[in-house]
Amino acid sequence: MQLLDGKLASQAIKDDLKIKVEDLKKQGNKIPHLAAILVGNNGASETYVASKVKSCEEIGFKSTLLHLADSVSEAELLEVIHKLNYDNDVDGILVQLPLPKHISEEKIINLINPAKDVDGFHPVNVGKMVQGLETFISATPYGILLLLQHYKIETKGKHAVIIGRSNIVGRPISILLSRNDDTGNCTVTLCHSHTKNVKEICLQADIIITALGVPGFLKAEMVKQDAVVIDVGITRVADASKKSGYTLKGDVDFENVAAKCSYITPVPGGVGPMTIAALLMNTYKACLNHDL
Repeated sequence: MQLLDGKLASQAIKDDLKIKVEDLKKQGNKIPHLAAILVGNNGASETYVASKVKSCEEIGFKSTLLHLADSVSEAELLEVIHKLNYDNDVDGILVQLPLPKHISEEKIINLINPAKDVDGFHPVNVGKMVQGLETFISATPYGILLLLQHYKIETKGKHAVIIGRSNIVGRPISILLSRNDDTGNCTVTLCHSHTKNVKEICLQADIIITALGVPGFLKAEMVKQDAVVIDVGITRVADASKKSGYTLKGDVDFENVAAKCSYITPVPGGVGPMTIAALLMNTYKACLNHDL
């Protein structure tokens, strides 16, 4: 069993991007600028956005964090995005989800200029991804692809089972793994809450990607020997022994599943860092496309 170390792989990407940014500076070219919007005081969201801003600073990107009260109106948030769309210095815009219930995530995402949509959620970018066109791929699926590439894991002809059909992870990664390219050519099965015989389906899988948010869902008896397991789920579970009062758990029963795997991601430290690396890659690409 080998760990798919997202910290290690993401650092390699960041190191490469840092060199590229230094080259941009030497040539007098524009430096990538990411604008992040955080609404409210959700602890997990605050931590995640802070990691994104810190990563920008590490590699020499410019970053702007707009932290708005959870009482902000939908109209006010739309106006903030409108201004960022027309700010010529901003290359990438991300709005940290989830948003307060009184704000339509659909309206917010749809207003972001697709050329600055580094989270890859805008329908234009999703449509291009489905058609196999060059575009911004949403950060978590893109991060999974980058992780597979870093560890040179063969996907061609493999059976990949995706557990979870969200628009953020499950659906896009199912499409990406089926595409005719270097990290595709899988036969893909997408499982969800109405799928029967999930255990039997998983036992056929060479690659399993779980994105449910249900701690310990994937058990050892659901995984065949030498499978590759990628755990996207991350849930705070109460733990009185921890100073924080909680521990982070993935969708995979790691202790029992790991022994059967050829490769497996840890939680935390697996997909999470890769999501941030993918976001940085998208922002760099947005900067290069800025004047095209």
